[in-house]
Amino acid sequence: GITAEAAIRPDDWFLTCHFVDDKVMPGTLMYECCLHTLRIYLLRMGWVADANDVALQPVLGVRSRLKCRGQVIDTTRVVTYEVSIKEIGYSPEPFAIVDALMSADGKPIVEISDMSTRLTGLSREKLIATWAGHRGEPHSDQALFNYDKILAFSDGRPSEAFGAPYAVFDEDRVIARLPRPPYQFLDRIVDVTGEPFVMVAPASCVAEVDIAPDHWYFASNCQDQIPFAILLEMALQPCGWLAAYVGSALTSETDLKFRNLGGAGVQHAPVVASDETLRTRVELTSVSHSGGMIIQHYSYSMVNRAGSRVYHGTTYFGFFTGESLANQVGIRDAERYLPDEAALGSPDSFPVPGSPPFPDDQMRMVHEVELYLPEGGTAGLGFIRGGIDVDSDAWFFKAHFHQDPVWPGSLGLEAFLQLLKIVAWRRFDLGPDAEFSTMPLGHRHEWTYRGQIAPTSGRVQVEANITSIETARRTLIADGFLMVDGRTVYELRNFALECPLKP
Repeated sequence: GITAEAAIRPDDWFLTCHFVDDKVMPGTLMYECCLHTLRIYLLRMGWVADANDVALQPVLGVRSRLKCRGQVIDTTRVVTYEVSIKEIGYSPEPFAIVDALMSADGKPIVEISDMSTRLTGLSREKLIATWAGHRGEPHSDQALFNYDKILAFSDGRPSEAFGAPYAVFDEDRVIARLPRPPYQFLDRIVDVTGEPFVMVAPASCVAEVDIAPDHWYFASNCQDQIPFAILLEMALQPCGWLAAYVGSALTSETDLKFRNLGGAGVQHAPVVASDETLRTRVELTSVSHSGGMIIQHYSYSMVNRAGSRVYHGTTYFGFFTGESLANQVGIRDAERYLPDEAALGSPDSFPVPGSPPFPDDQMRMVHEVELYLPEGGTAGLGFIRGGIDVDSDAWFFKAHFHQDPVWPGSLGLEAFLQLLKIVAWRRFDLGPDAEFSTMPLGHRHEWTYRGQIAPTSGRVQVEANITSIETARRTLIADGFLMVDGRTVYELRNFALECPLKP
């Protein structure tokens, strides 16, 4: 919120003209001054534009209420305007809904409920374009929740992230967390709509993450393009933050765990090793309760600093008890491709390389190719199965999550794509300088999770069934599954890999 003050002088114009022999500040002007205070707050956020391009108007359909229970007269010395933000965001123009309180010499005299304004002619994309190149100004200074508060939710005291209602999780109870570094990809929250601690849809937030060419995942992936797993985490981690903001954990007396259940997405622009800021808007679109579980659906849309769309899609998460997760049965009726003895012939098996163009040890999510059939699979275009033993001391268990270690689902998807790199490497006779695009731009892909990989798990296997090959573009499309200790827990549909030809 924001608080402003103004000194009152006996000869102020609004007193001398309103009324003869009864000098008093007009109630409409009291409302207007509260609105001016709000406008200062919005300007401070960076909501600026040419005066000829923008008009400030009330938000349509929002009813505002004004109560006057006092007056400002020529003997009043100071008035104070206090504005509390209730909702702020884009629809698609920037808008804000607030409550305001005005005081005269310390005595509250005016109360305004649901005062609103919107900046017609302006949009989030125009604001991003306006601030392009001014990275430090619109981000760190404008953060509603900064990195320290986000880190407190990942690895500290949740009350320092969201306030007193979450103090119960500081010591007495366990709350579902965001990932910790180095698998945390959320630097700040710059916008939020919806009531805190009220788990209803719709609600939304806008999150930012900064990218630099020396970040570990570019070097570890041995590629100039960002690993798909990291891009996916950048899109989905704001969902976890929003789930906490609306108070999901407060709705249950039992400690709950938070798991992604699936989603679909399309990548529209590459993300390469450079100085960049990605901004993702996520919206909580629906909430349902069933059998002690909470299911939440989200949409997400990511743009770069120039305002160009990078990645968008839909996803859904669930809150579950530890007991229910332990009893998951996996993907029901999974239609896996199982080659017969004739198709097996002499199985081709070999270690996954740990040198370019393949990831190094940190990002390598599959260690051995157990079976490669160049003419296998349901379409006769290829089938590959890889495996890796679960290491309970792996770095990602420590990062994902505090008090609830579990193998990130995104790294399971990355394992699948790393198998496709093996197929492409052999089929297209690639060298150490090969470049991979995961996913190809404009390509829709889907994933489903129905189980987890814990530090106590034994063996992970991943299978990719090649469904399409475009030789001219050197593109592979595949479906597949991930299994842990023989149980099928992930399903991947229409995942793809492209190996661009160098000019």
